[in-house]
Amino acid sequence: MTLIAFLGSLEIGLVFALVALGVFISFRIVNFPDLTVDGSFPLGGAVAAAMLVGGWHPLIATIAAFAAGALAGLTTGWLHVKLKIMQLLAGILVMIALYSINLRVMGKPNEPLLDTPTIFSAFSSASVSASWVTPLVLLAITLMVKFALDWYFASEVGLAMRATGGNARMARSVGVSTDRLSLVALALSNGIVALAGALFAQSQGGADVSMGIGTIVIGLAAVIIGETILPGRSIAIATLGCIVGAVLYRMLIAVGLNSDFIGLKAQDLNLVTAILVTIALVMPVSKRYLARRRSAAGAAKKEVSSC
Repeated sequence: MTLIAFLGSLEIGLVFALVALGVFISFRIVNFPDLTVDGSFPLGGAVAAAMLVGGWHPLIATIAAFAAGALAGLTTGWLHVKLKIMQLLAGILVMIALYSINLRVMGKPNEPLLDTPTIFSAFSSASVSASWVTPLVLLAITLMVKFALDWYFASEVGLAMRATGGNARMARSVGVSTDRLSLVALALSNGIVALAGALFAQSQGGADVSMGIGTIVIGLAAVIIGETILPGRSIAIATLGCIVGAVLYRMLIAVGLNSDFIGLKAQDLNLVTAILVTIALVMPVSKRYLARRRSAAGAAKKEVSSC
């Protein structure tokens, strides 16, 4: 793999690390299978791209993208909490609606940003190679979000939110407003995913209405890979696992597509993705199976030695 290919994979891996952190909040913290992600990711890109083309400052456009994603997540939560629509269906409804909204925001299926200043342009420096600026900025933003989430989930409100996902009935019995915290969690989750979409559009030179297809699958795969590589119950380890899982996932795809001896090409991306996600889903089950085998073998040895 060339250095350019490595940096490109690192960029996308760090963008999807933010997606993984957002998915981690909905799936792991509040136990909500939220499919809104496939719509909030392009929503972030669409809002940021439309505002940048309109002359807004990149930082304001990126913050607005986060706010738009948070509003989308809030809508999904409202459909479920207030209207009692089941979780999966609420997410699908908002995801479908966002497709049309994204077209409205951009006014067309895609919005190029080839000559438009982005958030990465502000950090361009003569002392740092241009190819390193985007990965370094993305790494800094990803770490800021990670540490902010670590702090939040260690706070009193964050602990109540974790209790909401762990055992909602028990949380309600001690006075926790589980409905309100579910709304906040979904808003935060989709806000971070939309932030990733905004950064993706700015790093890749444009936004497209279809760029969110499969986002939820990639986010889930990154979370599962991270949990397998860095098992642990602390939030700090879990969020670090999301970042490591996303970057590793993207690197594995790049290695697979750049291995000429395998014969894979760019059109095989979905095939490679499906295989990696399958492996990621099977890994935790395989680890538990091997652990049981080792435990059974150890018990058998003790029994033999005691005879």
